[in-house]
Amino acid sequence: MTIHEQNVGKPTRGGHWRTILIHISSFWLRALKGVLGLCPIVLIGYLGWLYTSATQTNADKHQTKGPAPIPATIQTINNSDFPVYLNGLGTVQPYDTVTVRSRVDGQVIKVGFRQGQMVNEGDLLVQIDPRPYQAALEQAQAKKAQDEANLRNAQLDLERYSTLAKQDYASRQQVDTQQAKVDQLNAQLKGDQAAIDNAQTQLSYTTIRSPLTGKTGFRLIDPGNIVHATDQTGIVTIVKLQPISVVFTAPEENIGQINRALAAGNVPVIALSSDGTKTLGQGHLALVDNQVDQASGTIRMKATFKNEDNALWPGLSVATRLLVDTRKNVLVVPNDAIQHGPNGLYAFVVGKDNKVDKHDIKVGDEGATETVVLEGLASGARVVTSGQYRLTEGAVVDPHKAKTPPSPDKEAANNPQKDY
Repeated sequence: MTIHEQNVGKPTRGGHWRTILIHISSFWLRALKGVLGLCPIVLIGYLGWLYTSATQTNADKHQTKGPAPIPATIQTINNSDFPVYLNGLGTVQPYDTVTVRSRVDGQVIKVGFRQGQMVNEGDLLVQIDPRPYQAALEQAQAKKAQDEANLRNAQLDLERYSTLAKQDYASRQQVDTQQAKVDQLNAQLKGDQAAIDNAQTQLSYTTIRSPLTGKTGFRLIDPGNIVHATDQTGIVTIVKLQPISVVFTAPEENIGQINRALAAGNVPVIALSSDGTKTLGQGHLALVDNQVDQASGTIRMKATFKNEDNALWPGLSVATRLLVDTRKNVLVVPNDAIQHGPNGLYAFVVGKDNKVDKHDIKVGDEGATETVVLEGLASGARVVTSGQYRLTEGAVVDPHKAKTPPSPDKEAANNPQKDY
């Protein structure tokens, strides 16, 4: 066997090392793939550990600091003057109402106004054919002229008879008879003058003028129609809007309070829309009815308003607020701060450390937005007006100041008070 034959099938020294390197490289590749496969698992585990640690840290902080403050709206209460109003319902009525009718018979030849027009006192409304009444006037005037001529003749005859009687040429009886005739004609002239005055009056009725300043309604007669003095429908209705009246009611138990306010001077009245959201006018109490309505147990009153903007219209339903008294320097609290509990009324008061205390209170007169407090609160206290449903005794709040409410005497008025 040759040397060449002995080496066939046996690896050389260089090939052996290459084999070893290939095995080592395969091992590290497999190891690297295993490590890369574990990285996401390790990363997820690390992030979970961070989240758990942070949650535990926050929980420890909350356990150390206690619960978070509760948001609440507060308002500081003080003493002030509190107006006492009586609320009611009323209806607007014209200050004056006139139904224009004809006082003579005749044909309408002219209408001098438009429907719904504002007219002034003395403005022409309707012209009725004046010719028959003008003729009657002239006839009465002619009759008077005739009687005046007869009177002058009778007076001359009386003078003649008187002169003859002095000379014994006429009897006393003739003088007396002539004197009676003169007196009769004088009386007849007075009747003639009365007839003339009546004819002039009838003639003046053919021109119909507005008896007041106001607003006209629907016209019920057109030109060409015949009108009569006995017609009940009239020609047009005129209402006075400035000033205007509101008739409203109050419970009979408030009569004494109302009369005392009326005796003390001017009693303001506010008229609002029927839903109470808008002020329509401000006036004063004009009168209180002289008896109570026994069927309803109420007393009727009338208030007068300037109504310069015509916001109040006849027939309109309104809500009324009658100022009957003013409580001086009393403690008032917002109505939103008053809570109802099983033991009565109470309010939450916020202390300097922002902890709330529950105070039982007693109240007096109530208004639209504020109420008089008789017991349980002091001036300067901070009361909770919103967010009470989350509060308990000793809870800590995060206070927010409430918007400044309107003053009690203007809580329902959108305009400054006007005196009338």
